[in-house]
Amino acid sequence: MGTQAAELFTEIDKLRAQLREILTHIENIILGIVTSLSKGEAPVLTLPNRSSWANVRRVIHVLFVSLFKAQILKILSVIYRLVQRNSYATKRDIYYNNTQLFGSQTAVDSIVDDISCMLKVPRRSLHVLATSKGFIAGDLRYIEEDGTRIDCHSSSAAVAVSSNIGGIKNIVSSAKFVLIVEKDATFQRLLDDDFCTKLSPCIIITGKGMPDVNSRLMVRKLWDTLHIPIFALVDADPHGIEIMCIYKYGSVAMSFEAHSLTVPSVMWLGLLPSDLQRLRVPEDALIPLTKRDESKLGSLLKRPYLTSQPDWQKEMELMQQTRVKAEIQSLAAIAPDFLTSIYLPNKLRYGGWI
Repeated sequence: MGTQAAELFTEIDKLRAQLREILTHIENIILGIVTSLSKGEAPVLTLPNRSSWANVRRVIHVLFVSLFKAQILKILSVIYRLVQRNSYATKRDIYYNNTQLFGSQTAVDSIVDDISCMLKVPRRSLHVLATSKGFIAGDLRYIEEDGTRIDCHSSSAAVAVSSNIGGIKNIVSSAKFVLIVEKDATFQRLLDDDFCTKLSPCIIITGKGMPDVNSRLMVRKLWDTLHIPIFALVDADPHGIEIMCIYKYGSVAMSFEAHSLTVPSVMWLGLLPSDLQRLRVPEDALIPLTKRDESKLGSLLKRPYLTSQPDWQKEMELMQQTRVKAEIQSLAAIAPDFLTSIYLPNKLRYGGWI
């Protein structure tokens, strides 16, 4: 008991130190701006590049035009108060705090990410949260930061992914794996077919297309806590592959936070381009690649991280050669329940992933 108490106090001390460091950094930024103004100089901010696959810390000097100055100072002041009071706000809250000043939600989103990169801390450490769009279901129970108990299996409907993943505690699960599902329609089909209990206990999660930060954080949280395999079920098209890569390797827009948002062990369960030939998916269920698809596929194949994934490269090159793509729903052309009754059980039982 004494050891547990000591560890708890150590974590509290670390958290307090981190909060003090963030407050001090913001104070120094404001002091620098005030000092420049007092000397009659135009204030300048130095922002690292947050959008690079190599995450090169290219220095960008941002000259403070009046509008940007007002926007960033406003958001810095909001963050300072949030951290000081140990309270939280969403990016949406910040925008509606002064819609006339910010003009758009996009401006707030971009500035918050710039501040996060500049201070070299994850956005959640700034006490700024994003509204979640993802859903989760299956063998999973946990407690939210405010004490709310969440049981993802007790309801026939899915549970919305938390907006404060860092506050989740007491995770309990007997799941054998986590399945990331690209589309909400496929996710709902798995839910309707009671997939999470039929084969073996599992957890399914969807970011409903391009995943938001909270969905990615949740997958990472489950991986760190449960130490179970993470599989991805996406369409056999360039867009689906890119979504899977975001969970595994991160996005260029959030490359500065990739270490805390990605799960390097994500495995491609399906739909594989080779599955289309192996299962003899009817031709009328296949879709020709568009020029945009071909461009996206070529771009994906050039990404540096794919050099360590020869099996993924082979599948993508096969897609290039056949010049066709397919949605997960194309499996229904074989049989209406083929996805949940045959395809996924066989894949998971016999190791049909790469």
